[in-house]
Amino acid sequence: MNLSLEYLIREPKIKLEKNPLLLLLHGYGSNEADLFSFASELPEEYYVVSARAPYDLQYGSYAWYAINFDANENKFSDHEQAKLSRDLIATFIEELIANYLIDKKQITLLGFSQGAILSQAIALSHPDKVQKVIALSGYISEPIFEENYKNNDFSNLKIFAAHGTVDQVIPVEWARKTKSFLTTLGIESVYNEYPIGHGVSPQVFNDFKNWLTKQ
Repeated sequence: MNLSLEYLIREPKIKLEKNPLLLLLHGYGSNEADLFSFASELPEEYYVVSARAPYDLQYGSYAWYAINFDANENKFSDHEQAKLSRDLIATFIEELIANYLIDKKQITLLGFSQGAILSQAIALSHPDKVQKVIALSGYISEPIFEENYKNNDFSNLKIFAAHGTVDQVIPVEWARKTKSFLTTLGIESVYNEYPIGHGVSPQVFNDFKNWLTKQ
């Protein structure tokens, strides 16, 4: 099946007329196999799809957008590439709905790091396409949202965000702005911190899985 992105899929073990979708978006320098290792532990009624980012960094590593360093070693993101990936993932969601028996009113994005940053950008830019987001070790990056995103209807959007207090890649201070930012927009959200670095601990996994099951 030729879709916009390479992907791995676990079909639902409990077949409904239409099943919910959990779309996994990996971090910078990783690939679709990374988060897919969770698949067997995720709720059985979901299609679990893990997408591969479009930019090839060689040796099985991929990125959703470039991260560059200037002469003073300041890190900055390529926002134009990020917007292209944002729109590519939105198209990919439509393609999945067209090709599988997916309930378009039950779409959840689960992103880690760069994937989490993009998951929130997609949901706030296209809340008609995404109902739930699990954002792990990311932050809100407003420059990559659609220009008029504040006019969107967020009444059906829910977000679970988690971050490590000793994250050495994305400072926890960046993530701490998430809750107030979402509350200002009237978006229902949960923000949890954990005594970990840049990763997903068993506690994080259990917490987001319980959150997802309760929704």
